Amino acid sequence: MVDKEKVLDKSRRSRGKMEIASKVPLKTQEDLSTYYTPGVAYPCLEIKADKAKVYDYTFKSNTIAIVTDGTRILGLGDIGPEAGLPVMEGKAILFKRFGGVDAIPLAINTKDEGEIIKFIQQIEPTFGGINIEDIASPKSFHVVDRLTETLDIPVFHDDQQGTATVILAALINAMKLTGKRLKDVKIVIEGTGSAGVGAIRLLNSIGVKRIYSLDSKGAIYEGRSDLNDVKEEISKMVNPEKKPGTLQDLVVGADVLIGLSGSGKFDRTLISKMNEKPIVFALSNPIPEIGYEEAKAAGAFIIGTGSSALPNQINNLLAFPGIMRGLLDSRARKVNYQILQAAANAIAKGVGGKLSADYIVPSMVDQKIAVKLAANVASAVAIAASKSGVARINLDPKGVKKDTIRLIKRAIKAEKKLTS
Repeated sequence: MVDKEKVLDKSRRSRGKMEIASKVPLKTQEDLSTYYTPGVAYPCLEIKADKAKVYDYTFKSNTIAIVTDGTRILGLGDIGPEAGLPVMEGKAILFKRFGGVDAIPLAINTKDEGEIIKFIQQIEPTFGGINIEDIASPKSFHVVDRLTETLDIPVFHDDQQGTATVILAALINAMKLTGKRLKDVKIVIEGTGSAGVGAIRLLNSIGVKRIYSLDSKGAIYEGRSDLNDVKEEISKMVNPEKKPGTLQDLVVGADVLIGLSGSGKFDRTLISKMNEKPIVFALSNPIPEIGYEEAKAAGAFIIGTGSSALPNQINNLLAFPGIMRGLLDSRARKVNYQILQAAANAIAKGVGGKLSADYIVPSMVDQKIAVKLAANVASAVAIAASKSGVARINLDPKGVKKDTIRLIKRAIKAEKKLTS
């Protein structure tokens, strides 16, 4: 555990985790004339004549907004935008450090869905992408879906799409070890928040048919009378038999059990009811649905966790920096399932020849692995954006990797100056 007083003292002394720094010199009169008036008029007029040139002459090409209303901050809940700002700053420096992406935290003072959508629509000219962060569901889904329809820049929801991408990557590798086919296995998902719905949507997009999902009232199924619009949508993707039931009922014969709802939800009896070589992802933090050792003792063949101290950490950090890097490099207009699938495959390949029951996703602890992974994910995303028709520019995959590595190394170099 980190020490509370040390955390507060460091945060107080630094007054946040980030700052704005110039990329150009301002030492001479010529510098001032070039980068501000009168020289600045030239790029302004170029952009006026062709709005697409804003990517060439401004920071839009490498800058995203991280937007929250403070209603679902980590495990803290609805603590408000000001209290959520430290988390948004932290996310911003992760984007920079692991993807070379410049990110501006925007904690906004409204919980109204329509106002959030309108605000983000109005800031579109400034940013090359939007990352929706820690907005409560189902509102978060409405915001993301509406913005995806109306904006001409990509809108990424890390809680939903980032988590789903890493879960898919972990399942791809788990299938290799079990000898099963992902499209054939029975998957039970406990939890219908952002991560649960995101996983269902992504798994459905690749043709997985036997998905079962539960909320606090039991099984989700088409025709259940108390579903909101988001659960109504996913009810058509899950539970092909359209039957009610509890977790104890649904887990019988399951190949995969995924926990995304809260601590202590799983026990040994659940795992004993599963198919041979059961896969258990207990992803709630800081306390999982079932402990690693307990799951192992109960016979789990592969265990995914949310902890960096345990094997197989299903960590969004594996996905979001590289995904956003690829979206920006390709100047993508949208995030689609082809992009998320490509990212998941790139993450799965990141384990290389080390694949084992205790290593189904790469570890971000090794700096070389982290840099290479981000470059590979960015490249895969850029290719998928081009192939699926949402990219503005088509890029050489090797060039994307090279540029990603260059930007991350620049961020690492800047970080070293802070600690020297």
